[in-house]
Amino acid sequence: MAKNWKYPRNLESPSVISRLWERFQDDGNVSRCYSTGRPRVTAPNEDRYLAVTAKINRRGTASDLSRHLSLATGTTVSRQTVYRCLGHIGLHARRPVRCVPLTANHCRLRLTWSREHALWTPQQWSCVMFSDESRFSLQSNSRLALILRATGTRYHRYHH
Repeated sequence: MAKNWKYPRNLESPSVISRLWERFQDDGNVSRCYSTGRPRVTAPNEDRYLAVTAKINRRGTASDLSRHLSLATGTTVSRQTVYRCLGHIGLHARRPVRCVPLTANHCRLRLTWSREHALWTPQQWSCVMFSDESRFSLQSNSRLALILRATGTRYHRYHH
């Protein structure tokens, strides 16, 4: 084989190549066979229960969901298992949106305000105090609450 080809190192072994060639001649397919791996802790109906519970209570933590599953079905799982299960269905822990996008009415009101104040003098503006409304935390733990949501659903109403 030419060394400038890009192929995995394990294909350099003649036994691997011959085994792939035999499999291709047998059934015309060289994809990997299904392997069982580690047995799943949760059954499909328990996965569905976790998904429904997470969608109802989006601010619940993985520990809370694990506790609910244990009480409902008797299956004890770790919070890591809950995170993985929710990740498989597309729910991830994310920070909630701090502000919603402006509506057409908001834009209209802002434009009206800016036109009313466009001709103000520096003396008039000196009486106005602006605030950027920044949030500061003196402790390391800001107690930030996360929500469970799917990708692409950042501004959906059920997150607020």
